[in-house]
Amino acid sequence: MIRVSESAKTKIAQLMAEEGFNIANDFVRVGVKSGGCSGLSYELKFDHNLGEDDKLFEEENVKIAVDKKSFLYLVGTTLEYSGGLNGKGFVFKNPNANRTCGCGESFSL
Repeated sequence: MIRVSESAKTKIAQLMAEEGFNIANDFVRVGVKSGGCSGLSYELKFDHNLGEDDKLFEEENVKIAVDKKSFLYLVGTTLEYSGGLNGKGFVFKNPNANRTCGCGESFSL
């Protein structure tokens, strides 16, 4: 399961509307790929095509799609949003990560 904080939900709804996506029908695709300064990096984008190997979750009325491979790295993760002058944007709170980089965009297990 992947959780979505209230602040992330609000920002996702705003961004989806701006980009022509519908929060009721479309979803946020969350994934993991090789790269980044810690070895693995997060991917985040809007989508409306669900793949055969995708898991679909709904948290705070936001649908989250994760492919099976990425799900193994993301179980228990919370997606948060930090705005403001010192805000980092979307932040992944991943209990599986042993090490994260300073920017919070990559991690290792």
